[in-house]
Amino acid sequence: MAYFLYFLALFVGVCGTALYLTRSRWLPLLPVPDHIYQRLPSSFTGDLDAGLTSSAFDLNANIESGDQRAGLDARGKREVLNIMRRQKVDFDEARRIYTEQRFANNNIGPDGRPRDPKFVSFS
Repeated sequence: MAYFLYFLALFVGVCGTALYLTRSRWLPLLPVPDHIYQRLPSSFTGDLDAGLTSSAFDLNANIESGDQRAGLDARGKREVLNIMRRQKVDFDEARRIYTEQRFANNNIGPDGRPRDPKFVSFS
């Protein structure tokens, strides 16, 4: 019985190590359920369809001019969409919350001025 448990533990260890070392090959082949992962839009048209526009932040001009860029920043889109979904706010409010969070992470006040005590401003 002890040999069997030893063999089983060794087999699981070897298989686990092999799977871990080759994960870059087999991990993309696994199906990802749609409710866990939501693909971000990759163009201004996709951003418009996802609701990432408002009267103050209008993407229609970019679409009408035939802008070929990839759209808005992927990390920012993901964060704004998460804020919109979690807090049930519109795009402008979610963008404001996201910007204030980024300011706070970089030690900048909500008014846009640095919070550094050594900061000197001549105005």
